[in-house]
Order: sequence, then structure tokens, then C-alpha cells
Amino acid sequence: MIRNAVEGMGSLNVLGGPLATCSKSPMTGFFRDGCCNTGPEDLGVHTVCVEMTAEFLAFSKSRGNDLSTPNPQFGFKGLKPGDRWCLCAARWAEALAAGAAPKVNLEATHEATLAYVTLEQLQQFAVEG
Repeated sequence: MIRNAVEGMGSLNVLGGPLATCSKSPMTGFFRDGCCNTGPEDLGVHTVCVEMTAEFLAFSKSRGNDLSTPNPQFGFKGLKPGDRWCLCAARWAEALAAGAAPKVNLEATHEATLAYVTLEQLQQFAVEG
């Protein structure tokens, strides 16, 4: 998959439509463009647009990926419940198996996610854009 310079120009979401913006506040995406675009350099496959929950943030922290604590040296303010974020597809699949999967914005979730989970699994956790 190739990252798009312009939102909606080429990247598709899991529904087959143009990839929508996930979040610009906080700014998310592997390329920090607000979208869950991916490319060969994105080894973590940051393609799932999720809405953070306290439960998921605790789950992620327990797995060694603390997303709630600010990390100023990287310009990261930390996430809180309600924030939208481009999550690694494998982490979402892991959270799903553990019963801690956060909600998903399907329009802003990149089609590459379907290599990790099914559309039906994602649809069970769908939220409106």
C-alpha cells in the first residue's frame, strides 16, 4: 500500500470507500497526517482508527505499550478515553481476543487491516465517523 499525499486519493477504507480522517487532535497516523495510511516503512501497520477507552488504555499498558502517559521528548501528550488514534492492526486483534477491543471508525480504518481481522469483527465494534 502506498501512502496518499491527499486524503481520499487512492487509499481505501475497510468498506471499500475513500479513507477518511481519523483524528487531527490529537494528530495521529504513522505519517502524522491524521489518517491511518500505511506503507512499507510502517512495520506496525497503524491502520485501525479506534476510539480510546479506559479499558483499552489499561490493556495496552499491561502489554507494554503505554499510550496514556505523556512522552514529551517525542511530542506525545498521552491519550485519554474518547481520543481517536490509528492503532496497530495486530494490537487491535490482540485486544479483540482478550475482550478489550476499542470501538472502530470503519470509514477511517485502512483496508490493510483486513489482513489481520475480518470486516465482520470490525463491524461489531463500529462507531459513527
